Amino acid sequence: MKIAEVEVKENYLLKIEGLKKHFALSANIFGKTTKSVKAVDEVNLYVKKGETLGIVGESGCGKSTMGNTILRLIEPTEGKIIFEGRDLLKLSPKEMQKVRRDIQMVFQDPFSSLNPRMRVFDVIAEPLRTHGISKGKELEEMIYGLLETVGLDRSQADRFPHEFSGGQRQRIGIARAIALHPKLIICDEPVSALDVSIQAQVLNLLIKLQKELQLTYIFIGHGIPAVKYISDRIAVMYMGEIVEMASKEKLFSSTKHPYTLGLINAVPVPDPTLRDARERIIIENDIPDQINVKEGCRFYSRCPFGTDKCKTEKPSLIEVEEEHFVACHYPLT
Repeated sequence: MKIAEVEVKENYLLKIEGLKKHFALSANIFGKTTKSVKAVDEVNLYVKKGETLGIVGESGCGKSTMGNTILRLIEPTEGKIIFEGRDLLKLSPKEMQKVRRDIQMVFQDPFSSLNPRMRVFDVIAEPLRTHGISKGKELEEMIYGLLETVGLDRSQADRFPHEFSGGQRQRIGIARAIALHPKLIICDEPVSALDVSIQAQVLNLLIKLQKELQLTYIFIGHGIPAVKYISDRIAVMYMGEIVEMASKEKLFSSTKHPYTLGLINAVPVPDPTLRDARERIIIENDIPDQINVKEGCRFYSRCPFGTDKCKTEKPSLIEVEEEHFVACHYPLT
């Protein structure tokens, strides 16, 4: 079964069908695009209520672009984004503003994602004021409560973002994201700019908040350890496409795509005897030119198992085991 054929079930919060985002680079005199970058190309996936879906892949594979298109911060080229049974791409700007109460985002850079001219109190209060949630003393107590929820002190509310460390700034961003009690939070590489010890603290905070507030996450990252730690299921992305998606346990114990195994093998292991007994795959060469991508498997030029079929025929994302999808003509065994 192809993933695009998977039926929307009651416990699915979000389903993406055929999502594309192409950035035009040049056009002819008639306005027709002649060169484009296919940042996101025919992506199909789903997110269950209460889970964390990890999205992992190399830098430039389209992870963040996909996250921005879900919120329509970037308008997609085509496709469907079905949230609680409604296609977000059919909503008016006013309707979409209401939906954004239920879908929030934690951004990658805790330095640039906070307005340096605003005090922390106003940074967190901004979404509450925008949606008319509360004001006055009630608003004040909500802000103080949110600060304490993410591990900060209410006395820090009058400070400016530059007075905080990177980890503290990311906690402020998380407080802003949960202020409206959303159902889904898109975490766009929220720990990549932080020290390793601080990364663990932020990840543990996200896990704690998920349990307490019954949140659903899409966690975007390029580091396998962080994505593995927080995720229930993981989707592996390469050059704008999902090449493998499965539960965390299946993805690491029964890897099917060569690219996925290459990413796993790239993670240093202190004890070499703990490595998988299967042949190690080292991903060589750089990502191919993403302008006017050729037909066939996009991983072909870097794959040690590629054949002529891979060069000319694009593989579909097929269910090879229950809820284990892979886009490869020759899945690993």
